[in-house]
Amino acid sequence: MSCLSFILGRKDSSRKLGFEVDDELSGIHDVKLYTYRELKLVTEDFDIANKIGEGGFGSVYKGRLKDGNLAAIKVLSAESRQGVKEFLTEIDVISKIEHENLVKLYGCCIEGDQRILVYNYLENNSLAQTLLGGGFSNIQFNWRTRRGICIGIACGLAFLHEDVRPHIIHRDIKASNILLDKDLMPKISDFGLAKLIPANVTHVSTRVAGTIGYLAPEYAIRGQLTRKADVYSFGVLLVEIVSGRCNTNTLLPIEEQYLLERTWNLYERRELVGLVDTALNGDFDAEEACRFLKIGLLCTQDTPKLRPSMSTVVKMLKGQKEIDDTKITKPGLISDFMDLKIRSQPNGKKPSEKTTASSYNESSGSDNPDNSNLSSETSAAATSTFITNLSFETMPPGTTTFSFKTI
Repeated sequence: MSCLSFILGRKDSSRKLGFEVDDELSGIHDVKLYTYRELKLVTEDFDIANKIGEGGFGSVYKGRLKDGNLAAIKVLSAESRQGVKEFLTEIDVISKIEHENLVKLYGCCIEGDQRILVYNYLENNSLAQTLLGGGFSNIQFNWRTRRGICIGIACGLAFLHEDVRPHIIHRDIKASNILLDKDLMPKISDFGLAKLIPANVTHVSTRVAGTIGYLAPEYAIRGQLTRKADVYSFGVLLVEIVSGRCNTNTLLPIEEQYLLERTWNLYERRELVGLVDTALNGDFDAEEACRFLKIGLLCTQDTPKLRPSMSTVVKMLKGQKEIDDTKITKPGLISDFMDLKIRSQPNGKKPSEKTTASSYNESSGSDNPDNSNLSSETSAAATSTFITNLSFETMPPGTTTFSFKTI
């Protein structure tokens, strides 16, 4: 009898795992087990016509379960050596919690080398595919909808950070990991990189993993992870939602390519309203939109301790707490510490780009190098004088682990 079969409440000695199960995951209980045969049946033998996306560690298919529920069936790639730990982490984290702004895990399949997660199906793709997808969606994101999405994501993160014990740091908050249901309610997805933080621990030191453009600089450089790293990522996402554009777009003029820098410059000139998505055609609450952008700046401040908690962010977004403009300081930009060879490519040549795939649906395909892995072009010589001996390890699409040694 395998360890995990016992953990999941199945005494089936015929089921064997093709990987080791960490002792730390022995607390997993009451997760529904599906057979590979029934998932193969509901996806019509994993037919490409039912494929709805590429996840960070495999493919995602749509299927209707025996109980009538539509499901998103996430099949981990057999070739993915990195996927095992993330698969188990995702089960461990998401099976224990439930919130209206988090995806719901129906169960999983563990049969031989097969590792499959079964989630509730969400009709409207991810924010990366729709809002930031370059006009390929017919969804109308009016200001009221964007406001609700921002508040919903913030509520979900506040729940993970403060209401769950031990606290959970997501580590990969980004547009492609925010899924939308039929009513455009946001759901945070992909908990494969999540870390559990006991209440009496201020931070954990860990290998850095996440997505360039959303990574808090202090986490990327020192590897010290706190909840404020998620707050930073949320701040970037918040500005993306209000502006309707990705955090990096190298097709724009140089002064507009980097969204956080652009936001700060407009804030200093008191012209923040100019950043609001023109697709709204002026039909938005200008005061509220500027408040949201200021909250984005508060969340991305260079000093982690100055960033608000997510419960405070929720109050500010809802207008229940005032924003003190004098407390907004310059955002932390990883470009201040690293030269990712985006600005300095000879003859305007852009660096190697790898598209980040959603944990559920296909990526937007928009010009967003910050949603890429660190490419092989990045080297110690390309970093600033504050960083030496950069090393990195490429994980499956959408995430990168890398470490820094500082002087």
